[in-house]
Amino acid sequence: MPRPSLIDVDLDAIRRNVASIGELVAPARMCVVVKADGYGHGAAAAATAAAAGGADWLAVALAAEGAELRAAGITTPILLLSEPSEPELRLAAEADLTPTLYSPAGVDQAAAIRPGWQVQVKVDTGMHRVGVSPDAALDLARRVLDAGLVLGGVFTHLALADEPGRSENTLQLDRFDAVLDALRVAGIDPGLRHAANSAGALHLERSRYDLVRVGLAAYGVPPTSLGPPVDLRPALRLRSRVSFLNRVPVGEGVSYGWHTVVDRPTEVAVVPVGYADGVPRNLGLTGGEVLVGDRRRPVLGVVTMDQLMVDVTGDGSIAVGDEVVLLGAQGDECVTPSEWAARLGTIPYEILVGFGSRMARAYPS
Repeated sequence: MPRPSLIDVDLDAIRRNVASIGELVAPARMCVVVKADGYGHGAAAAATAAAAGGADWLAVALAAEGAELRAAGITTPILLLSEPSEPELRLAAEADLTPTLYSPAGVDQAAAIRPGWQVQVKVDTGMHRVGVSPDAALDLARRVLDAGLVLGGVFTHLALADEPGRSENTLQLDRFDAVLDALRVAGIDPGLRHAANSAGALHLERSRYDLVRVGLAAYGVPPTSLGPPVDLRPALRLRSRVSFLNRVPVGEGVSYGWHTVVDRPTEVAVVPVGYADGVPRNLGLTGGEVLVGDRRRPVLGVVTMDQLMVDVTGDGSIAVGDEVVLLGAQGDECVTPSEWAARLGTIPYEILVGFGSRMARAYPS
């Protein structure tokens, strides 16, 4: 028998989300980010759905991720978001990926590995993670061209796009525009200009330029607390089934450490999914709930490696084998990655990419 805990992915939701965002940001083109196994949705399936929704580009973090997509038969242009090491550059060349460069050494290595390669240059306008400084960007662009490479794009990344009203966004875009102006004065075509992630694409019109890089929103999860300007449909549903029922008497604790001690006779449903699958260990200690019988039910105590416990007191209709929805909809209720993130003091990105290989992905039509 297959394991009852799995992730359903609605590929039509991804396609529709990408198409809706594409209409909003036009004439800017769409790049959908499918790194980290498509944010936990399955990279190849997500990439295929994104392309069907109108994505002109895909983006990954690792050369191996891009090579995996090529092996799956995906031919859409793929941007490698960070400058690769020399071995990764060789793999990127074999997989026909577009590398990002921001150092003289990277430029020289790329030119030696694949003369005439189309590359992109990343400018660090304030994220202070990776990228060439604005003052050095013109010299690096010239080095790209002098090395015989093709400059296919210049881009940056916004550190505070999820707070679109912050002045730091204007500061970063001003710095980016100054780089683009310097390239123009020097007679250098920057190719595709881009700065917007999901939050920028939805809420910061100035950041759209020629291309937007959409990750979280493509999967139907709002990237900010602001209401998205388009309808986003969540693509991921995490479900399992009740595997065991027991009764806990007053004064007894549930799960490791007895962090939760019941003050009434409590009916407990055991669900065979745990932190080894990506369900956060402290979900129950922070008020986390799951859906059973079309109702919200509290998770009791800490989530264990392979199982968690749920309070189903007062509902004698719950039985072994009943569906449990941890993320997604059941009846009129819905639990979202954003809800988990708010309870746990993190972001929905971390929730989505945390589901490991033990969780099978299903793609119902």
